[in-house]
Amino acid sequence: DKTGTLTIGKPSLTEIVSPQGRNGVPGDLPQEAVELLRIAAALESKSEHPLAHAIVDAAAGLKTEIPAATAFQSTTGKGAEATIKDKRYLIGSERWFREIEADGFSSLSELSKPLQEKGHTCVWLGLREGDMVTAMAVFAMADTIRPEARELTAQLHKLGVKKVVMLTGDQRAVAKTIAAEAGVDEIQAELLPEDKLKVIRELKREGCVMMVGDGVNDAPALAASDLSVAMGAAGTDVAMETADVVLMGDRLENIPLLLSHSRRAKRLLIQNLSLAAGVIFFLIIAALGFALPLPIGVVGHEGSTVIVCLNGLRLLMIAKSA
Repeated sequence: DKTGTLTIGKPSLTEIVSPQGRNGVPGDLPQEAVELLRIAAALESKSEHPLAHAIVDAAAGLKTEIPAATAFQSTTGKGAEATIKDKRYLIGSERWFREIEADGFSSLSELSKPLQEKGHTCVWLGLREGDMVTAMAVFAMADTIRPEARELTAQLHKLGVKKVVMLTGDQRAVAKTIAAEAGVDEIQAELLPEDKLKVIRELKREGCVMMVGDGVNDAPALAASDLSVAMGAAGTDVAMETADVVLMGDRLENIPLLLSHSRRAKRLLIQNLSLAAGVIFFLIIAALGFALPLPIGVVGHEGSTVIVCLNGLRLLMIAKSA
């Protein structure tokens, strides 16, 4: 996953794009841009997504009153809508606004395209009037890629991982920018939760799949993967409950450590089982073939147990090898 996994997951609002032009944040915003931000913050105040927090924090920074939003309705992977001062507003992804053929979509898309090419994530705000939706503004947010992301990709390749794929619901232009910085092999962008699930199932045909994510939208993909890892510090409860492994410190460098340690544990397990089975087989043959003294049998059996335990304790050397 991209947001909150390959990136830090703490985006900040950088620009508000409306038909009247672009306004940088922070800055001296015109009243029209402030009002758009207030409406967006009212909608996003009920969401737990990092992008929602960025909009709410930007509105709080202006010390402006956020209006109440009622009849809130969320559409997973697309956005949400609510009623504010007797008007129905919706906020969500560019893909959603494209699907509903929002009025004014083309002009706002052109204005926000340069921001997407720079890696900014864009959230759209619109006004619903009956069956028609009018695009009102685009909120551009910048997130920072984790410094260890590129090193993570390199280490995974060294461990024999065939392909590192980035999954995101973000726009393709943004995904390409982040992917270039992270050095991943493939990107899948503009995905809904069910799309991420479909990608995981397709990848499983090529081999074992490990999925790393943090959000509600990642939960189906986490559940479908062979091994699922959730980011613990900023991850949602659903993601952490679904995952097999939780990174409590959100340290991506622990993912290669997890893989190498699990492979090492598997090798030691095979060694221990082989040793234990060999000793037991030898003792059985010895007992049937000639009169094996009881003390020697006990020493042989218990001695192999001690060796197996000592061999297993080698796993504690993981801290030194890390």
